[in-house]
Amino acid sequence: MLQVSVLKENPELVLAGLAKKHYKTAEADVAAILSLDQRRKDLQTAHDLAQAEANELARQIGGLMKSGDKAGAETLKTRTAELKQQTKAAADELAQVEHTLQQTLYKLPNLPHSSVPEGRSAQDNEVVREGGRKPELPADALPHWDLIKKYDIIDFELGNKITGAGFPVYKKQGARLQRALINFFLDEARDAGYDEIQPPILVNEASGYGTGQLPDKEGQMYHDAKDDLYLIPTSEVPITNLYRDEIVPVEQLPIRNTGYTPCFRREAGSWGADVRGLNRLHQFDKVEIVQITQPENSYAALDGMVAHIEGLLQKLELPYRILRLCGGDMGFTSALTFDLEVWSAAQGRWLEVSSASNFETYQANRLKLRYRNENGKMQLLHTLNGSALALPRIVAALLENNQSADGIRLPQVLHSYCGFEKIG
Repeated sequence: MLQVSVLKENPELVLAGLAKKHYKTAEADVAAILSLDQRRKDLQTAHDLAQAEANELARQIGGLMKSGDKAGAETLKTRTAELKQQTKAAADELAQVEHTLQQTLYKLPNLPHSSVPEGRSAQDNEVVREGGRKPELPADALPHWDLIKKYDIIDFELGNKITGAGFPVYKKQGARLQRALINFFLDEARDAGYDEIQPPILVNEASGYGTGQLPDKEGQMYHDAKDDLYLIPTSEVPITNLYRDEIVPVEQLPIRNTGYTPCFRREAGSWGADVRGLNRLHQFDKVEIVQITQPENSYAALDGMVAHIEGLLQKLELPYRILRLCGGDMGFTSALTFDLEVWSAAQGRWLEVSSASNFETYQANRLKLRYRNENGKMQLLHTLNGSALALPRIVAALLENNQSADGIRLPQVLHSYCGFEKIG
């Protein structure tokens, strides 16, 4: 959530940033926020003045009663009653104005970093670098949705039978490959200095608001209305919310956590080739890395996270590229995002497998996540997260890129984790 102080001090900067993200009602919303903030201040002042006058009158009433001036005391009591009504009316309106101000602030996306390129869609993203070698497959190479049937390792029909579309059943070598990848990603994160967390996969509304999934992504989250709980779209949500309403001692920074969870996304409105097979699921497995750090260190931390994810792709021997997302393709809460994609040889296209983002103070302001700087002043921290990695499209690329006449060869790094070197 943007800070009101930033909107007041740099309205032109805010409007320019919102324009880069193609936020359509920026001028109206910023004007409404500034107006609400001024009304909030006026009401607070009126409330405090009325309260102070009532306190002073109460002191005077006591003196008049002691001196026997009951008539004077009654006059002041009448004024005190009026002041109580004024303070209550001011308090009631103040609460409503603060609520409206908060909800309007929730609507504004984060401001993009200065390095974010202009653009409206994925076609405008900037390729930072590429790595690995694209395999050359025979003309009869199969896409992963045919390979999983050939080797009987993932079953979409069974998933549809017991749950619905987008909930596959992994079995035999497919199940073992899933578990191997999860363990490999967690071990790599641990070796890189991340502490493992196993969080709940249901979160309350406050957690959704804390990391910015609510109200922006409310329609994409599975919601249990009876208990008002949400299935997580990513472990970023519960892991980051561990530190909600915390003042973190500076000696504990940076915080570096990793966690594996299943993730749940409704993916409403998705259709076409992009959703076929493992390309887009309602439930999928993912290992996440999360950092919380001082503002001056956050972009170095982001570079380190991207390098860590890139190293995973190199060890998996997958051709990849790194993109800097343009303003129009960035997430609601992000100040800067790098996407990492792998080449799907059988599909002939790039598949996104990770996003690494710096949210700067946007989430921390919602979370009230702070620390004391070297001058003892309370300051918001920066939060970051990245997928390291999401499994479905990694599996799709591993199957497609490594297929041969006698099976699917797995990269060397997974042999000990899987207990086998190839599928088939």
